[in-house]
Amino acid sequence: MEITLALIKPHVMRNTIAFAAIKQLIKDNFTILDSKEVYITKGLSELFYAEHKGKFFYNRLTTFMASGPCYALILQSKDCIAKWRALMGPTKVFKAVHAHPGCIRALYGLSDTRNACHGSDSKTAALKEIAILFPDFIRDNVSENS
Repeated sequence: MEITLALIKPHVMRNTIAFAAIKQLIKDNFTILDSKEVYITKGLSELFYAEHKGKFFYNRLTTFMASGPCYALILQSKDCIAKWRALMGPTKVFKAVHAHPGCIRALYGLSDTRNACHGSDSKTAALKEIAILFPDFIRDNVSENS
């Protein structure tokens, strides 16, 4: 079994219907190992998105992520990273709407920054991101066969 981090972005947290729909989609497709509402400060956002520093969207992204609460989840399933990324859809909302109209970002994304959710893009990134938002999570307690 594989784990990944899922992060529901601030604008979705303000939309209770969208938030509930995404949470139900997650419950239907994954085992949730942990979840919590998180307030991502500008500094934490900069640490979380450090690989994007210097890119044109970096300041907009880190500022937006600090604009309100997010909801973080540790998900587990077979091929969890690819499965979550497929449910999210493309990062760019325009592409999501046209190429994957039923995905989360097509349904609830507003822009490329406000694209509803985040998901780790690799096992290494998942472990790094989980450690940032769930510092007490112990990977050794996760069953590889469940």
